[in-house]
Amino acid sequence: MKMKLKLSASVSEATPANPRQLRLTFHAVSCRRSVGHLAHAQQQQLRARLRGGACFLHLSPSRIAFLPRQASRHGFFSSRQEKEPGGSKSPASKTISVIVIAALLTYSLYPTDGNVQSNLKPTADGRLGSSSSPSPADAASEETGQGPWSSFTSSFEGISFTSQLDAARLSDRVVDMLLPEWSKSIPAYVRKLQRELNMAPGSLAQEIWQEASDPSIHPEVQYAAKVRVSEHLCDDEKTFLERRRKVIAPALARYLGVQEDNIHPDDVPVIAMCGSGGGLRALVAGTGSLMASTEDGLLDCATYTSGVSGSCWLQSIVYSSIAKGDLQRAADHLKARLGIHIAYPPAAFSSLISAPTNKYLLSGMVEKLKGDPGANFGLVDVYGVLLASRLLVPKGELGVNEKDFKLSNQQEYVRYGQNPLPIYTAVRHEIPEVDPSGSKAPGTASEEAKETAKKEGWFQWFEVTPYEFFCEEFTAGIPTWAMGRKFKNGLDQPTDEGLRLPEVRMPFLLGIWGSAFCATLSHYYREVRPLIQSLSGFQAVDDLIWGRNKDLSKVHPIDPASIPNFAYGMKDGLPQTVPPSIYGSEYIQLMDAGMSNNLPIYPLLRPGRDVEIIVAFDASADIKTDNWLSVVEGYARQRGIKGWPIGAGWPKESESPSSVVDELDEAASVSSADAEKKLSEAKADQATRCEEGRAPGTNKAEELKQAEKTARELGYCTVWVGTTQERESSDPPPPPIDDVSSWKLTEPDAGIALVYLPFLANPKALVTSVDSAGNHAVVDPAVSEYLSTWNFVYTPEQIDDVVALARANYDEGREQIRATVRGVYERKKKKRLERERAMAKQERYRRLIRLGMGHKLGHDDDDDDDDA
Repeated sequence: MKMKLKLSASVSEATPANPRQLRLTFHAVSCRRSVGHLAHAQQQQLRARLRGGACFLHLSPSRIAFLPRQASRHGFFSSRQEKEPGGSKSPASKTISVIVIAALLTYSLYPTDGNVQSNLKPTADGRLGSSSSPSPADAASEETGQGPWSSFTSSFEGISFTSQLDAARLSDRVVDMLLPEWSKSIPAYVRKLQRELNMAPGSLAQEIWQEASDPSIHPEVQYAAKVRVSEHLCDDEKTFLERRRKVIAPALARYLGVQEDNIHPDDVPVIAMCGSGGGLRALVAGTGSLMASTEDGLLDCATYTSGVSGSCWLQSIVYSSIAKGDLQRAADHLKARLGIHIAYPPAAFSSLISAPTNKYLLSGMVEKLKGDPGANFGLVDVYGVLLASRLLVPKGELGVNEKDFKLSNQQEYVRYGQNPLPIYTAVRHEIPEVDPSGSKAPGTASEEAKETAKKEGWFQWFEVTPYEFFCEEFTAGIPTWAMGRKFKNGLDQPTDEGLRLPEVRMPFLLGIWGSAFCATLSHYYREVRPLIQSLSGFQAVDDLIWGRNKDLSKVHPIDPASIPNFAYGMKDGLPQTVPPSIYGSEYIQLMDAGMSNNLPIYPLLRPGRDVEIIVAFDASADIKTDNWLSVVEGYARQRGIKGWPIGAGWPKESESPSSVVDELDEAASVSSADAEKKLSEAKADQATRCEEGRAPGTNKAEELKQAEKTARELGYCTVWVGTTQERESSDPPPPPIDDVSSWKLTEPDAGIALVYLPFLANPKALVTSVDSAGNHAVVDPAVSEYLSTWNFVYTPEQIDDVVALARANYDEGREQIRATVRGVYERKKKKRLERERAMAKQERYRRLIRLGMGHKLGHDDDDDDDDA
């Protein structure tokens, strides 16, 4: 056969879902028609299989077998800690590799006539099909299989690996240039894993499934669960709050430097500390921030911690046997475990095939697929297992603890109020659907549904604590130990065998919390849009794509993880605001809460928690461009939450002090007499505030100019305080709290105090690593490559540097945070004393009336006023 080929190559960027890879494209210029048609079919199959996994292909005339992809320095399977002997390949070696790969792909895509005949056989309808197609017997076997577990095991057992190429076709030297050394061990790893998961007697899968119904191992399987529908906190959390308040009282006395006897339990502020999303950057930076707050005594005064994405991973480590609440132990664990990529095959397979880690990592997967006929196993599941093998397995692996793999076991660390209660977050994307009836008559239900579908979807927030899995929009939740069970009409549903499944495992939850790659197409395009806009001639392309942004925001290229829906069938038992799609869905899809807001503040505003101080550590990649604090303002208004500080966050250009003055002047020119009077009072009040905070020797123009400069940039620590009074929508937002205006924290109508600490570069950070020139390296979240959200490898030196930067940033706001806590404490103390005086006065009134001395009531009032 004669043909001509045109070869083109491109390198795709690495993401968690698609590693960086060399993509080769072949175009047949001329070939025989029948062979060209067959080659096209095989190309389609090859492309589909390449998209399904990161691998090269071993191509032979008779079959195609998968080989592991060679690791590159920045690839998804790369490890910066382990390098191949001999250093990097030369350009000549890379050229030879490309040529050999091209030859192998060409040989497979355009086989000879003999190979075509041996690979393809006539099907029942007379067409040519591959001999690897399932036979009728195989199809019948699949139909009578036992659900998702049968499908998974059948697919997994069908994987064929080859450790070496045919020596007659390629020399060992060529193979060594193409494949890394560790790839030779992969086939043995896979064969062992296949044996452990085939449910044969004595296999690991059989052991896991037998223990799944054993109440001595999983006590929760003996208890039935039901959905709790209520706006209030669960009883376990209420008990925690009572105990935590008593533990905080002496810690608050130490933090504020007052006598412990002077701290009344009712005066203790409810403090919450929240960490942003941001992958390993948020995990490591959050470790440094909490470490600094622990040393300062602030964390001991906190009632709650909450997290998104990487901050959820941090909480999982802190509330485990690895750290046991010790942040220094958590940092040491990260330095020992983050030096190797989570998906580096030798390390990943070692955890999956070696006891005892393999049992703990795979238990959730076996129980899910074996016990739930409707379950599926996707990318998030795999991602979670890989994360758990790094984050929940200590160095040496023998110290792994089975308790760390169930979230409800974290009750051990909060049962007596000894630590803050951790809150984990995830979201569900509610996307309005169009009625498929097809009616086009104006005013019909179908048209109304289409109008509804045009509206943007929204995200429903789900929270998980060691006590409860809850959705505030549903005002409903279930015990955490019941997660993973199927529910209907508010009651859990045992399996066909009458069994109740054990609690869903932490690897699956780790995957959900960090599944940023399940974002919508809109999120993906926002990542690359600056690059598109910077290219000459691409403005029309950007306009076309961005014009369909609403449509893009409804498409998830990668499916989020599915979990049984506890609200299934509860149409008459939940609020009417719950979308109808919930009642008819047995499963819900959850993903990284950073898709909605990268700061987990919403759960802290839930009624009953009464959080008064929120300390937000923001290690987001887009701190200024995506103003997460300003998004909370809309949420607070929607929920009717009073006290949120309006205007909190990175100010926009239109929110500078001069623009506020312009708005006031414009309003004055068109207002009525009453409005003009109020306007004059507002101006006078604003001028008074400026005078109080003006440095000596400055005039109003200089003060306004300086205010505009600081308004556009926030420092290492910024504090806002809200108000419980009703505000007019036209009122300008109050400025952040400073030394002059700190008295606002003690005002009776003061609301929530928000302390915001963004993760910024700081020259005061004690960085230990040095660059190639011998100078101390600069740790800047905006420019340091290893601080990318998609980096999964941190050296011990880099971890020390990030922790040092987070600690230095906390030190910048240390005294400001303490002053904020003191102000809220003094406000609560003042209110309590006023209540006690009022109650004492009422008690005296009653006593005097009982004694028939009511004529002295007014006299006692005067005495009380004199005492005041």
